[in-house]
Amino acid sequence: METVIRVIVIYLFLMFGLRVLGKREFGQLSPLELVSLLLIPELVSSALQSEDFSIVDAIVGVSTLLALTVLTSIAQHLSKKAETVIAGEPTVLVYHGQLASDAMNRERVTPDEIFAEMHKAGLDELEQVRWAILEDDGSISIVPENRQDRDKRGQVEQTTPV
Repeated sequence: METVIRVIVIYLFLMFGLRVLGKREFGQLSPLELVSLLLIPELVSSALQSEDFSIVDAIVGVSTLLALTVLTSIAQHLSKKAETVIAGEPTVLVYHGQLASDAMNRERVTPDEIFAEMHKAGLDELEQVRWAILEDDGSISIVPENRQDRDKRGQVEQTTPV
């Protein structure tokens, strides 16, 4: 029966703590927040098994992690520099139909990954991509080339002497 009570207490505490974090936290987990959430089971497992680790110690440990998650989120919200340090910055992988090889190598992104995202966006050719951006959450955003801009560049390239 003691185990059941421990599980109920930890469950209610986690439910409350995660609710305090807010909805945004689950929709956009940063790597630091994900690590924090992955550490929670480690902190509470001993308390649930009725070992020397008390339930109060588990609550204090999880509270510390949740507080750090909230403080990190507040720091990112208030300071652009903190946001850059914590979350990183987006990286341009394709610029007007040209692969940015250095950026791709630095971020370890393959052309196949870019092409997969292009296909999801309904694009078949690299020339149709104005920007491919590796976002700070790890996703790749594709911004299609405007047809007018593409036509203008094509005219300039055709009229420029070689």
